[in-house]
Amino acid sequence: MALNSGDLGPPAGHPDSGLSYVPLGWLLFIMAWSVYGLSWAWWLVGNTGLPDAVFYFFVAGLIVDVVTILWGLYLLGMALGRSARFPRHFIVWQTATIVWLLARQAYVLAVPDFVFSARSLGMTAIEIGIGLLCIYLLRRGSGAEAVYARPGTEAPRTFVSVMAALLGIVLGAIVGAVAGFLAGSLIVEVAEISCFEGGCGYFAALIGLVGLVVGAIAGGIIAVWLVHRRRRERVA
Repeated sequence: MALNSGDLGPPAGHPDSGLSYVPLGWLLFIMAWSVYGLSWAWWLVGNTGLPDAVFYFFVAGLIVDVVTILWGLYLLGMALGRSARFPRHFIVWQTATIVWLLARQAYVLAVPDFVFSARSLGMTAIEIGIGLLCIYLLRRGSGAEAVYARPGTEAPRTFVSVMAALLGIVLGAIVGAVAGFLAGSLIVEVAEISCFEGGCGYFAALIGLVGLVVGAIAGGIIAVWLVHRRRRERVA
């Protein structure tokens, strides 16, 4: 009985123990962190007291967060669509991310307006280390292409995945923010949190912000998953 090459698992000598999915989890984490960073963008609005070097640094970070989310949605669509191209595209994204991390750290160390922080340097080193590990796990010849590819399925167009994800993010953020704010208001009532200097309002707003971040992430992921699920059902 002849076997179709598409029915084979990872190449012999490259058994997969689930580590090939670590980069996907790392991608989701970085996207979530970027959404969290954007949620604090209001802090820069009307803030004229910052030095130009610091202000432009934060603006550049927000731009990178937006690019990271959009690029991440593209990669997420490829992964959920079981595309064998995902490992190669992920490596390109991760390499660009590492370059940004190195450039950001060099800028912080070179500009006198910033204070040296061993914690920040350590976090950057950890991010780069995990990124290099993900690149190694998806390297050519690791068998990752066979892990992500699924023969006989047809992934929807990338544009469709991205648009669905953006819609899911917006709707999820709205629902999450409203639900979070209501939950925060309920906690304030039950726990009898003091409203001295607006403490109860800040607490409810904080819970609403957490709900916004969680809702945006969940909405984007669910939207992309639904699009790919419907396409696979049609092909089947």
